[in-house]
Amino acid sequence: TSVCVMAGALLEACGNLLSKGIHPTSIASSFKRAAEIANRILEDMAIRVELTDREHLIAAVETCMSSKLVGQNSDILAPIAVDSVLGIIDPATATNVDLRHIRMVTQLGGTMDDTELVHGLVLNKGSSKTAGGPTQIENAKVALIQFCLSAPKTDMDNSVVISDYAAMDRILREERKYILGLCKKIKKSGANVVLIQKSILRDAYNELSLHFLAKMDILVVTDIERNDIEFICNSLGCQPVAHPDSLAPEMLGSAQHVGDVVVSGSRAKVTKFLGVANPGKAMTVLLRGSNNLVLDEAERSIHDAQCVVRCFVKKRYMVAGGGAPEIEVALRLREHALGVTGMDAYCMKAYADALEIIPYTLAENAGMKPIEIVTELRKRHTEGEKGAGINVKKNAVTNMYDWSVVQPLLVTSSALSLATETVCMILKIDDLIVIA
Repeated sequence: TSVCVMAGALLEACGNLLSKGIHPTSIASSFKRAAEIANRILEDMAIRVELTDREHLIAAVETCMSSKLVGQNSDILAPIAVDSVLGIIDPATATNVDLRHIRMVTQLGGTMDDTELVHGLVLNKGSSKTAGGPTQIENAKVALIQFCLSAPKTDMDNSVVISDYAAMDRILREERKYILGLCKKIKKSGANVVLIQKSILRDAYNELSLHFLAKMDILVVTDIERNDIEFICNSLGCQPVAHPDSLAPEMLGSAQHVGDVVVSGSRAKVTKFLGVANPGKAMTVLLRGSNNLVLDEAERSIHDAQCVVRCFVKKRYMVAGGGAPEIEVALRLREHALGVTGMDAYCMKAYADALEIIPYTLAENAGMKPIEIVTELRKRHTEGEKGAGINVKKNAVTNMYDWSVVQPLLVTSSALSLATETVCMILKIDDLIVIA
């Protein structure tokens, strides 16, 4: 949103500059230089934050969540977002984080307060108990199989005509023998938990295979999606097995406890893998909500919060919120423009004026008097108070650091750079050819 607002204000400034006869190429080059100076000003006013400083990270995440539907639950969701990211990296050496290593599992029922962070793996369905198999396993050895535990089929659609009961018995006996052989290979490998990938070619399992595995005291979770395979392997340290002959103890993953858990507020069950070795550093967030709308919004909000923490991992600096960085950059850019000659001076001053659209819009949306607020902001920043910003709760200009309204430096600098690049690209368009 900030990028769009900034780009619109910069385009309006470009229109005024073009009306004065300044060439678009000159405007674009001046804007790029202004953006570089603006980024240096932001770095000067930023405060360094270490990833071990959990309090400041949570404050930045709560600022991100304050405008969202789940903002009233930010005291619960913000620590979960921070801990989920810090749990998959080494805070001392990390320079980036892959959020795909954090799995979001949504379960309808309960309230947002029931949301929890699991240091392990959660599958959003319970184990198969059709044949009376176990539902809790200690010291689990997990096998992830991609082959089917059902009778093989021919490559072509063929029909088998059975003329007597003896032939029918022989077919059923051979099918039973074949499936039992597959189950014995699984048991021989040492696996006591089996995850079966969903198959589109034929049935991935049948009732007979589930019966044999239940008799062998093996917990079975069926219909594992292909998209989840990589995450499961990273979490449990297992390897997918495509053929029963390839099943070996070194292909298995491990967990201290695997079992079904009934989620509060509903009858649904999930399968939790606790005490995992976690060689790939994977975490799971179990989201709860009263309806699908709340769950979707919570999932989006937590992902946005995790992106805020990722910004700190990439660049460990923060700035005040409430329009403070934009006012500070605008003020310093005007001072810099006074020492520049030629068309650059006009362009940089126009660039600085355009940046004030952010605090102006923020004050207007909060029902405040934007002209008075922006004037007060200029005065406070001229006096050297770099953290002064718009406090929409108090309807006044206050020090944002005192109110823990902070944001990553990378967010503000990226917004400036993207808005500037967009405007410069538009300026370089000479003409439009309309094809009817």
